[in-house]
Amino acid sequence: MKRIYFLCLIIPLFLSCSNDIDDNYIDVPLAFTVPSNFPPLAYNIALNPPTEKGFELGKKLFYDGRLSSDGLVSCGFCHIQENAFTHHGHVFSHGVGDNIGTRNTPAIQNLGYQTTFMYDGAASHLDLQPIIPFTSSIEMNGNFTDAIAMMKSDATYQKLFVSAFKDGQINSENMLKALSQFILMLTSSNSRFDKYRRNESGGTLTTEELSGYDIFKAKCSSCHATDLMTDNSFRNNGLAINPKLKDVGRYRVTQLATDYYKFKVPSLRNVEKTAPYMHDGRFGTLEAVLEHYASGVVDSETLDPILNQNGKLGITLTSQKKAQVIAFLKTLTDNQYLTDKRFSEF
Repeated sequence: MKRIYFLCLIIPLFLSCSNDIDDNYIDVPLAFTVPSNFPPLAYNIALNPPTEKGFELGKKLFYDGRLSSDGLVSCGFCHIQENAFTHHGHVFSHGVGDNIGTRNTPAIQNLGYQTTFMYDGAASHLDLQPIIPFTSSIEMNGNFTDAIAMMKSDATYQKLFVSAFKDGQINSENMLKALSQFILMLTSSNSRFDKYRRNESGGTLTTEELSGYDIFKAKCSSCHATDLMTDNSFRNNGLAINPKLKDVGRYRVTQLATDYYKFKVPSLRNVEKTAPYMHDGRFGTLEAVLEHYASGVVDSETLDPILNQNGKLGITLTSQKKAQVIAFLKTLTDNQYLTDKRFSEF
């Protein structure tokens, strides 16, 4: 059964004529639907229920380059919708002044079902996650004082904040809540695989794809669990350490030796569209990813036990089985999500 949240109170905002907003303006709640094949929502939507104006404000913020120090780099600069909000084709994320980061841009999709964010879990709440790229000197290099001053001088922002929030304040709290409302609505749940799982029209999988799904369930679903295609855990998947980056993964946050070289398990939704792969973008194709698991896994003290069975490293797959798995993975492409005008900049 689908779970639908109508948790926004319809709040009349009685505004002065100086705000140029209708005195009887009433914001409209947005219904957030949990697809029947998804697990429960993790985000506490009751504390920040999405509304039409909150969503509109969050979308404007997401695509506004003026939030960065150079006036150009927005969230949407590195998170491109047609590629599941990744920076397709770029190994590392780019930022102000042509700065280049050290990690591949992660996809934005179904984040309301997660409790930790970033490859190392540095953020533990969706409302707070944007602070990291926003304030990073390599990415947006923004600061709240300048951003708030810019928004207070912008007539459109003035109207949207008054419309979206009861207190009408242009401040960092409301800015982050609006971004969360927009990001929360970025739900990818209408791939051919979803329709197959929900027994809907258009959900037919070929024999090759079904064979790939069976292999996936046997070999991959321990980490890429549920129909979200991730268990949201942090794991060392046996990548050879890049001596130039020296990225220690989850350890950077926890300082626990058991977390060395562990990175968050990414969702495989829309994976056909999100190359390159891994936290450092080292693999350009799905074939290269599967070859890593077949023959490239490097042993270490924190290697996930799943990848070291009785002294045998990796996941053995024949060429035929690799092709079948890839055929299945392509059924996870949600073209409706990748082209949904609600989420587009223009």
